[in-house]
Amino acid sequence: MKIALCLVAVILVPYSVGQQPDSATSAKEKSLKLFVAEYLKQQGVEAQGRARYTFAFVDLKGDGVQEVVVYLTCQGLCGSGGCPTLVLVPVGSSFKLISRISITRAPIRLLAKKSKGWHSLSVWVQGGGIQPGYEAELPFDGVAYPGNPTLPPARRLPGNVEGRVLISPSTK
Repeated sequence: MKIALCLVAVILVPYSVGQQPDSATSAKEKSLKLFVAEYLKQQGVEAQGRARYTFAFVDLKGDGVQEVVVYLTCQGLCGSGGCPTLVLVPVGSSFKLISRISITRAPIRLLAKKSKGWHSLSVWVQGGGIQPGYEAELPFDGVAYPGNPTLPPARRLPGNVEGRVLISPSTK
């Protein structure tokens, strides 16, 4: 069995779009940390030290419930094309994975456009043979976001993209 090692320090970057930190947010962040640790374990990534990830709590459906967009930057999961982004929905005191989007880079944006009642997301795509980079729109299909931002139904966005930045390339 091949085990990838994740040798980076644990960095939790709390960022909640439109919400101030409070005890409820703190509890959600603790639940998220446990979920991500279990996810890494299931992926065969042994977190020696801790995994690095950035996240944003954001209401993707416009129903008042905050989902979570998680950008993983772990050596065992990233490649020349980028790192995975997860989209999670809250379930009780934990989360459920609804999308794993491969080869993404920040910025990750929330777009005004909706598909099947959920906001579309955009990610930066570059590397792994893709030069120059571009921003790709990821529409929700009723079940999940596209798993690969380089293949349909994801599509290249022309020019400047307007949208709220959830995860910035400068976030450490």
